[in-house]
Amino acid sequence: MQSADVLTLTHPNYPPAELKRLGATNWTLTNISFVSALTAPTGVAATASGGTTYTYKYVVTAVGTNGIDESLASSTATTTGNLLTTGAYNTVTWSAATGAQRYNIYKFSGGLYGYIGQTDALTFTDDNITAALSKTPPISNNPFASANNYPGAVSYFEQRRCFAGTTNSPQNLWMTKSGTESNLQYSLPTRDDDAISFRVAAREANTIRHIVPLTNLVLLTSSAEWRVTSLNSDAITPTTVSVRPQSYIGAANTQPVIINNNLIYAAARGGHVRELAYNWQASGYVTGDLSLRAPHLFDNLTIVDMAYGKSPQPLVWAISSNGNLLGLTYVPEQQVGAWHRHDTDGVFESCAVVAEGNEDYLYLIVKRTINGSSVRYVERLASRQWATQADAFYVDCGATFNGLNTSATTVTVTGGTSWVSGETVTITASAALFTYSAQTDVNDAIVFVDSAGVNYALTILATTSTTVATARLSSTLPAAYRATATTNFYFARDSVSGLTWLEGKTVNVLTDGAVHRQVTVTSGAIQLDYAARKIHIGLPITADAQTMPWSAQIDAGYGQGRTKNVDKVWLRVSNSGSVFVGPDADNLTEAKQRTTEVYGSPPALVTKEILVMITPNQYESGQVFIRQVNPLPITLVSMTMEVSIGS
Repeated sequence: MQSADVLTLTHPNYPPAELKRLGATNWTLTNISFVSALTAPTGVAATASGGTTYTYKYVVTAVGTNGIDESLASSTATTTGNLLTTGAYNTVTWSAATGAQRYNIYKFSGGLYGYIGQTDALTFTDDNITAALSKTPPISNNPFASANNYPGAVSYFEQRRCFAGTTNSPQNLWMTKSGTESNLQYSLPTRDDDAISFRVAAREANTIRHIVPLTNLVLLTSSAEWRVTSLNSDAITPTTVSVRPQSYIGAANTQPVIINNNLIYAAARGGHVRELAYNWQASGYVTGDLSLRAPHLFDNLTIVDMAYGKSPQPLVWAISSNGNLLGLTYVPEQQVGAWHRHDTDGVFESCAVVAEGNEDYLYLIVKRTINGSSVRYVERLASRQWATQADAFYVDCGATFNGLNTSATTVTVTGGTSWVSGETVTITASAALFTYSAQTDVNDAIVFVDSAGVNYALTILATTSTTVATARLSSTLPAAYRATATTNFYFARDSVSGLTWLEGKTVNVLTDGAVHRQVTVTSGAIQLDYAARKIHIGLPITADAQTMPWSAQIDAGYGQGRTKNVDKVWLRVSNSGSVFVGPDADNLTEAKQRTTEVYGSPPALVTKEILVMITPNQYESGQVFIRQVNPLPITLVSMTMEVSIGS
């Protein structure tokens, strides 16, 4: 459980600890101390102004800067006197305590020490002040001091940090003193801001696995869901706490996620994912099975990790025990919930969502076999909000080469006559830019991109020094780039090295928005058929979608039992690349999309309705299969079919 830069870590086999981020490279991991950081004042003494009739006892506590944290009581100071005598008084003194801003003074009365005053000085005068027994010195309590007493669940609720689920007390819940992180002190008699400790009385002994703060505090155990509320007050106090069962399903150890005021958690058994939401008709929380929408993704499996991303789309991510990544598009207020599955060349093991700017990014631990060795990578899901087609990143475990010049180096193109395609020119750099005497830059290119996005490539024929190269124009070079020094250029490459994490893998490649043929990473490098200024390289992704069996109200069986033939499909797509369509995965037809693009530019992404004539066949289901194998996006908005129905 995280609060700002402090992450609370709990496990039944280890003392609860805090991981604190003090700086980008300064982290600390310490066990939590459940006693006040303030020490009790020392040297406490009491003297009477006169008389020896009665015995008076005093203790003093230190109070911190927030007025909430209070130390344990000091040792007792005793004096004899008679405060019933006119003008009599007792004086209590003590030594300063480190970190104390003020001090509370308590006097013994009726078997308890009652509050008689507070001061910021080191002395206090009691002139027969009546002790307020409703406020007494705090009593220390640390239920997590030894093995088998370490909590397994933690959260925050109503300004208290909550712990639960120890081995010896699996159904107990502990809540810190109000306004504190780790103060479990209490007093006699009990006060509303004291620490809270209670046991969930149930007919079965089940460990509290999760503490979830919703409108009420929700406890998820291995076989039931409980709601913690207050009776006759707005806030939970030691005397008003109430625990009521909501359902008897049970939760797995996987950390649940919160969406709005709904809770999504993995069921204890059966491998399904459930939601818990408040229902006014039931006057409590009701749970439902979210996996019924796609049970084949969950049956005989378990969920091992979960995370939730809010933006740009609300998505619940779940790691399945078979190594697949499951995604749930979840908008509860619109009753939207749809599952999809991601697989990869390897297995997904863990996930987390991190907010970066205006987006929530999914981070994954992925186990892969690379060059014969088993490795684990931390991988980040790329954003779908990209500016140009060349920025579209749709590969797994990938990386991007960007040849944009980010230095102060300039290039100047000279030697042209007509400055037309095929003409040889000279490129001069202001600093070392080319390799020489090796000619490894040959067939690479210097590329200028104008404000309209048009590329002007100068293919390198040879290098004569580290600052001079000869090149061939691919098109007429505008006057703005002739004999003019500029830093605004790309160095396009026909090979990319440093790909050691993909050694031996066949990868997909997107070059300046165009699909390149698949290549194999050898010695950490790939060779391309042509130079490109922006290159995405990574493991291929095959994106599949299949419609449900077709049905229509044509007879009592809605067309079931009849053969169907689908020969035409209209796909309405948005910002999508090429797509393959057919009756099944083995009979696919590509919907080719190149139309009026300029030669040398990639086929543009399209937003329109596409007609695809697919392989006709007689099927009982009348389903349509859609596949995208290229490293380009596809967004399917709707689909229309032309169906012929047999007898």
